[in-house]
Amino acid sequence: MSEALVAVETPGTVVPGVSGARQFWRRLRAQRAAVVAAGVVALLVLVAVAAPLLTALEGQDPNTYHSSLVDSARGGVPIGSLGGISGDHWLGVEPQTGRDLFARLVYGARVSLGVALAATVVQVLIGVVVGVSAALGNRWVDQLLSRFTDVIVALPLMIMSLALLAIVPSSFPRPVLVAGVIGLIGWGTIAKIVRAQTLTLKQLDYVAAARLSGWGTWRIARRELLPGIAAPIITYAALLVPSNISAEAALSFLGVGVKPPTPSWGQMLTAADVWYQAAPQYLLLPAGALFVTVLALTVLGDGVRTALDPRAASRLRVGTGRKREAKA
Repeated sequence: MSEALVAVETPGTVVPGVSGARQFWRRLRAQRAAVVAAGVVALLVLVAVAAPLLTALEGQDPNTYHSSLVDSARGGVPIGSLGGISGDHWLGVEPQTGRDLFARLVYGARVSLGVALAATVVQVLIGVVVGVSAALGNRWVDQLLSRFTDVIVALPLMIMSLALLAIVPSSFPRPVLVAGVIGLIGWGTIAKIVRAQTLTLKQLDYVAAARLSGWGTWRIARRELLPGIAAPIITYAALLVPSNISAEAALSFLGVGVKPPTPSWGQMLTAADVWYQAAPQYLLLPAGALFVTVLALTVLGDGVRTALDPRAASRLRVGTGRKREAKA
């Protein structure tokens, strides 16, 4: 109910936001795959945050060269079995350079996850502002912003990113640049979603009541419309993160993303393409980390979508009832 219609909150009243949050967590916990995916994502974030502590525990860092651990006569192949795995180097060392793979992998998680999350924040902020402005503006504002959004959606993300990243000076911090480029090019779809949802909510009675109460346009947007469009925004943002991780890895793989010596999973894959036979773990470790991360985030995003769907509980009840009838 609109705050414009409720002057006094009586004791014992259920706050919709609190009730909705409880329902969301209950529905999310009911999905085992989403819970497991959330645990994997939490573990990956913990590894990324604790990368300095983990590498200190191992006694290594991601950028120190160990030339004595590679066989220069064979082109730089790591000495020892399984790529030089030992008590000092838990996952072996990098061919040619001898840098510790475990340290580069956990520090690479910082870059890959950080770039993806930062790009997602930029996409959501721009998309929400443009979408709400288009829906609440007059006809000319709506047409202008909608056509501009269509242009952004039509732009090929990878080609535009390649072009923009190639012309920026190499002195600019590449993780920040990659996150900014992905965010500035990829906000179009969320803007269209926000605009459509806002246009729908504008027609509801509680928004009309707030307008009749004398509220301004942006106060209505902040107090009435934004809570109503939070569910699709959160759902789409959860699905954007794995896409942005893949985009960062692809850009780094193509040589225009994160530059050495900064470790990144995509950048590690770039250097590993010629070593997959001599040192297969150098390719498999970052590829496996990317696969697990994208899969976990995709499953979690789908679980969030289902948990935020008001029809999800009824569908689950119907399905459970049918199973019980079949067993009986």
